[in-house]
Amino acid sequence: MRLTILGGGGFRVPLVYGALLADRSEGRVTEVVLHDLDAGRLAAIGRVLSEQAAGVPDAPAVRTVTDLDEALRGADFVFSAIRVGGLDGRAADERVALAEGVLGQETVGAGGIAYGLRTVPVAVDIARRVARLAPDAWVINFTNPAGLVTEAMSRHLRERVIGICDSPVGLGRRIARVLGVDPNRAWIDYVGLNHLGWVRGLRVAGRDQLPRLLADPDLLGSFEEGRLFGAEWLRSLGAIPNEYLHYYYFNRETVRAYQQAEKTRGAFLRDQQARFYAEASRPDVSALDTWNRTRAEREATYMAENRETAGAGEREADDLSGGYEKVALALMRAIARDERTTLILNVRNHGTLSELDADAVIEVPCLVDADGAHPVAADPLPGHAAGLVCAVKAVEREVLTAAETGSRAAAVKAFALHPLVDSVGVARRLMEGYLQVHPGLAYLR
Repeated sequence: MRLTILGGGGFRVPLVYGALLADRSEGRVTEVVLHDLDAGRLAAIGRVLSEQAAGVPDAPAVRTVTDLDEALRGADFVFSAIRVGGLDGRAADERVALAEGVLGQETVGAGGIAYGLRTVPVAVDIARRVARLAPDAWVINFTNPAGLVTEAMSRHLRERVIGICDSPVGLGRRIARVLGVDPNRAWIDYVGLNHLGWVRGLRVAGRDQLPRLLADPDLLGSFEEGRLFGAEWLRSLGAIPNEYLHYYYFNRETVRAYQQAEKTRGAFLRDQQARFYAEASRPDVSALDTWNRTRAEREATYMAENRETAGAGEREADDLSGGYEKVALALMRAIARDERTTLILNVRNHGTLSELDADAVIEVPCLVDADGAHPVAADPLPGHAAGLVCAVKAVEREVLTAAETGSRAAAVKAFALHPLVDSVGVARRLMEGYLQVHPGLAYLR
C-alpha cells in the first residue's frame, strides 16, 4: 500500500513514519512517497527517516519527489500537510494582526483567515489533481486551518477527504486520565468545529462521568484545561472546551501576552526549524538526534503564552508525545482493512448538527469503516456554543467565496465578521497589511 505525504519535508513527518514502523500488521504501508517543493527540506527529513528505519525489518520504502503529479499517481492514501508561505508566512500573519491589536494565531482569528486565504487555492488544486490522477485514493488532511481546508477540498472530493486533529483526542485522554478511566472504553461526546469544540460528556458503560469532574475543584485543577480556563468557568459552561477556545474566552489577556512576548510562535518555530534543517543536513551529526531534541523543545513551548496568562504552569509529560499521527494511522487502517473504529474527525455535517447545513465540515465522533467516516448523531449545541460555531462557519464560508471568486470584498467581510476582530476598519487595515506581506494574495481584487 502506498502512502503519499504532501509537505513531505515538514518537521512532523518523522512522527508519521515512526508510527508506520511500529505497524507490523498485514496490509500495512509498504511505500512512502514524500512530496515537497523544497528539495533541501526533503533531503533533511529523508535522513531522519533513514535513521529511524535502521535495523527495522521490512521498513516502508521511502521515495522523495518534487513533482506533484508524480507523487499522486498510484497513491492509495494521501496525507496533505502543506504550509503555503512557510513559517515566514505564519510569522507575518501574526505580526500584521498584533499590530492591529487582534489575535494572529495560525488557525484562530485574523491569522487563521490570512492563512486560509493563502492555502485554500492550493488545496483546491490538490483536490482536483487527486480526483483526476488518483480517484480511488483517500485524502487525510492535516493542513491548517483543518476544518476550512477540508471543506474546500470536499467540494471536489466529497467524502473521500477527511480532516484530522489531535486536540480532541488529547483532551479526551486527559479527562479520562483525571477520572481514572480507560480512554479506550470511554465515549467522548465532543462537538464543534476544528479548534472550536467542547467535551459535553464522557460516558463509560453508559454512565456520564463528566459531572463528577465538574463538581470536584481539585480534579479540575489537576489537568491542563482545568488550569487554563479555571474551575469556575468550566462549571459555568458545564463542559470542557478545546484548548483553542482560550483565545476566545480570554482574548484580551492572550493578545496582550502575545504582544509582550519576545517572539511570536511563528517566529520562534521559523528560527528553530531553520537551525534544525541546517544541522540535520550536516553529514557529521545524527539527523534523528537533532530532530528529537528540536521536537522536545517545540512540544514543551506549545501555547506557552496562554499557559502563562492563566498561570497554568508547564505541560505535563504525558501531553508531550503528540498524537495526530496515531489518529491518522488509525483512520487509514480502519478504511483500508475495514477495521471499524470510532474517531473524532472533521467531516461533512449531513444533518449531524442542526445549526449547520449538510455540506459544512464539523468536528465530531465518527464511525469509520471501509466506506469512510460517518458522523454520529449529536444533541443540539447550547445557545452560546451554537452562536460561536455559526459565526465562525460564516467566516469560513466568506474565505471560501474569496478564494473561489478572487473577491477582496469577501475577504474583508471574513475578517470583519470574525468574533475576534472588533471593527470593519480593522478588517480593512488587516487586508491591506496582508496584501503587502503576502504576494500570493494578489489574486484578490
